[in-house]
Amino acid sequence: MTTPAPGSNLLRDWTSEFISLFANILFAVSLFGVWGLLTLIGVVVDQGKDPSFYYQNYAMPLARLTLRLHLDNIYHSAAYVGIIGLILLSLAVCTFKRVIPARLPPLRAVKIDKIPLNATVTVRGEEEAVRNRVESFFHARGWEIRKKEIGGEEWTFADKHNWARRGVLVAHIGFVIIAAGTSIYWAKGFSGTTTVISGQTITIPETNAVFHLDRFGYRIDPITTKSGVVYQPIDYVSRVTYAGRDGVQRHALIRVNQPLDVDGTSYYQSTYGFAVDFVVTKDGRPIAGGPDHPLKEGEAFPIPGSTRAIQYSQFVGTIDRRTGGQGADPRPNDPGVVISAFEGEKPVGRALIPLGTSIDLGAGYRLGAAKYTLYSGMQYRYDPGIPLVGIGAFVLLAGLCISFYLLPARLYVQLTGSERAWNVGIAATTVKGYDIFEERFRELVREFERSEQPPKPTSAGSPALRPI
Repeated sequence: MTTPAPGSNLLRDWTSEFISLFANILFAVSLFGVWGLLTLIGVVVDQGKDPSFYYQNYAMPLARLTLRLHLDNIYHSAAYVGIIGLILLSLAVCTFKRVIPARLPPLRAVKIDKIPLNATVTVRGEEEAVRNRVESFFHARGWEIRKKEIGGEEWTFADKHNWARRGVLVAHIGFVIIAAGTSIYWAKGFSGTTTVISGQTITIPETNAVFHLDRFGYRIDPITTKSGVVYQPIDYVSRVTYAGRDGVQRHALIRVNQPLDVDGTSYYQSTYGFAVDFVVTKDGRPIAGGPDHPLKEGEAFPIPGSTRAIQYSQFVGTIDRRTGGQGADPRPNDPGVVISAFEGEKPVGRALIPLGTSIDLGAGYRLGAAKYTLYSGMQYRYDPGIPLVGIGAFVLLAGLCISFYLLPARLYVQLTGSERAWNVGIAATTVKGYDIFEERFRELVREFERSEQPPKPTSAGSPALRPI
């Protein structure tokens, strides 16, 4: 361990290194990249599911990775919250270290001829009169005039759209408001998915709201396209009886784009499907241990007394009797179900069972698909931070518009000379460089030169021309 040099301040060195790191643009961009990656994982990986869901729907190595790294609840993880905190800290340091000094520079003396946009105009008159004319010229064109004595010399500073220098600060504030809104969701909000079979009742665990699916309706219309006939879902609706915290039962419709609000939680119609009653028999008799409720697509059950399991893979609306395979029409005209058989975790076969029939599983076992029942899939979400996110988005957009569409500029005006001959030195700077303001600056200088030119005298004895 090296000994600090005499007179050095270890805390000051650490502080300097910390500020340099968090004020670095590349470091901030890297943080945003990590945040984007974590957010993308949260979009791709289903969040908040039971562990069995991942084992059923993901490849086994991916399911294990998801659960071990807690990718199933990434938005509430320490890594996600931590990266947001680092981004906010970086924004704060950048704001006070880079943005404010660059956007709100102090009034100070400069070397006029060292600034790329500069010009010198020679004028005549008393010093005070010349200063007043300069100030009046810029003030008449919307420039804000400020004067300051620096080193015993009076300087004039002219600013236009000076308030717009704060546009980046406004955008940063908008991002902080958005982060606060999302933080409220992480702390108090929740979301999830559920399914309810027609005629059944469910309870939402987070809210204790009760839903009974009275009836589910859907509409699928055939549409003729260049590639053939396709079947497009037009509408699907859940007619429910629900009760919130007050315990009062109410009736409502839930459509895809018409969520139901219950005690501040929004419930969305997300999907639907066909639950099927399966019957397992051995030697013609129903056996105990078979499925005791209608199964939804993806659910599985073991065959009692064997190492096999059956998964309900897909509902087939119309069986093509000519080929014995799946028809194009998803509506249940001549329905059937596709099942997959597993020996342990190894798939051993698939079969299509017409509804109302059964197939031989061997060793005296038969599997029958009795009937189907429609079920409704719903998503629900409670997000108390939405108002803040909306306000933050508006503030962020306002800050970006101010920054992109307005051009704050500053003029440095120095008066040099003596008696009645004076040189007015003018230099200009902007927050967006010099090229963008060059043409406007040259035009401004030409206008000032014309304003200082004395009027041309008329010839003796010749009356001045007047407009007719």
